[in-house]
Amino acid sequence: MGIKKIFTGIFTLIIIQNVLFASQKANLKEQFKNNEAVIYTINIRSFGAVDKNNDGIIEEEKGDIRGTFLNAKDKLKDLAYEGINTIYVLPITKTGKLKALGTAGSLYAMDSFTILSPELDDKSNNLSIEQEVMSFTEKAHELNMNVIVDLPSCGSYDLSIKKPDWFIYNNTNEAIIPADWTDVRLFKIYNDDNKTLYEPTVKNFKNFVDKMQSLGFDGIRADVAAIKPYAFWKEIISYAKSKNNNFIFIAEATPEWDNPAPNGVKHYTKVPELLSAGFRGYYGSGANFKNIKTKEEFDKRLKNNLSILKKNKNAAIMSSFATHDIQSPILKGENYWNMILWLNATLPINSYFLDGFSTGDDYIYPYENLKAEKSSTDDEYYFVHSGLFDIFNFSRPAKSGGENFKKEYIKAIAFKKEHSSLIKPKNLTVLKTDNSKIFAYKLSNFGKELIVAGSLDDDNVLTTTLKSKYLNSGSNKSKQGLLYTINAKNKPVIQKNNISIKLEPHELAVYLIQKN
Repeated sequence: MGIKKIFTGIFTLIIIQNVLFASQKANLKEQFKNNEAVIYTINIRSFGAVDKNNDGIIEEEKGDIRGTFLNAKDKLKDLAYEGINTIYVLPITKTGKLKALGTAGSLYAMDSFTILSPELDDKSNNLSIEQEVMSFTEKAHELNMNVIVDLPSCGSYDLSIKKPDWFIYNNTNEAIIPADWTDVRLFKIYNDDNKTLYEPTVKNFKNFVDKMQSLGFDGIRADVAAIKPYAFWKEIISYAKSKNNNFIFIAEATPEWDNPAPNGVKHYTKVPELLSAGFRGYYGSGANFKNIKTKEEFDKRLKNNLSILKKNKNAAIMSSFATHDIQSPILKGENYWNMILWLNATLPINSYFLDGFSTGDDYIYPYENLKAEKSSTDDEYYFVHSGLFDIFNFSRPAKSGGENFKKEYIKAIAFKKEHSSLIKPKNLTVLKTDNSKIFAYKLSNFGKELIVAGSLDDDNVLTTTLKSKYLNSGSNKSKQGLLYTINAKNKPVIQKNNISIKLEPHELAVYLIQKN
């Protein structure tokens, strides 16, 4: 039987296992620690929506159907089939409508800690929105998927007017705006002594925890977690754990980021401190991947993350190669999309996929920055960041189609699940290459070796030679040790313990080798 047929058979078996996986839901805390979470991020506004006239925007008066928890629930079975085991829901609390971005308002302009967005309620039934959310989380749990929810970092401008004491002010007595975000303001964290925590903010965040735990969520992803101090997070996370010891917090923070709000945040908290405060995970360096131009930069960031994990045994990384803050990978070509996919599948991290990634959605919307016929905010325009997932309007669901993308995506998830015991931080080694535009790493254990090589070059075909102690030259493929290659457009050449490879621009190749 040929190697391709063997791999096809293995792949088919794993797909069946994905469907049968429904028999044993993993504890999210352990799953995340073991880098076994496969996370799929959704915006309830759009996930289950129906855009009947295909104009990209959801307008109920024209017959479109707005996204709700109930029509989102109907699509969970498809995600479970694909191998997804963790759903990450973007913010669901009520959003601000003043100084707004977009016609629905930014998901991150939080207008309440406990009131859910009424725009997510399905008005066709007598259920409360809380009951609809619980129906959603219960269905996910039935399918053996965990569910985490986003906790916005700042309050809406509207909230700063209603509750001015909750916010920080500058010298001109204006609530501080972090960076260039017009619709949000910074919460007050310390009392005037700049030492003791401001109790109303602590209470508000605890109220959010209570609400989300009561709705059946298994954890929280904390937006821009680093702009709040260690003492604050220690208090909040300890409180959450006292209610549910398996409830986890994941920090949106990377080792490379700087303080995004230097005028209002004096205590910017680094990743190791956040982990010490109780976070179980953080964003890896993938968020800055598009800025990495050399192997040396890639290696430095990878080693730094491995060092952090080594010092924090209970922590893990959540991938950030293609989040809602990053332009769609497909805009840089199919090779680049594949690179992002297989980095998720072969690095010892918890994989992250944004709704639409699996079908190659470019997040280009026809209404981008045009004047709207109707708005529920004070913004008369469809505010959109070009090529980024829309979090500002009642937008269409992810583009359907792209079956070739979907097949590769399912294959990558299945591959990671099959080799989960190999894809661990302790098994990873950064490899030397003879080209500064090619990065490479390997994962070795159990008589197997997974070698991954990727090109950072935008235009040129590059070559390099890598070493593997498991490889042998010879005409007999089985004696060479190379079981199969994935995503490689050019056949590698094996001589003794060397594997010579050729990579197209942004190509990433994966080689699985077995010791003879």
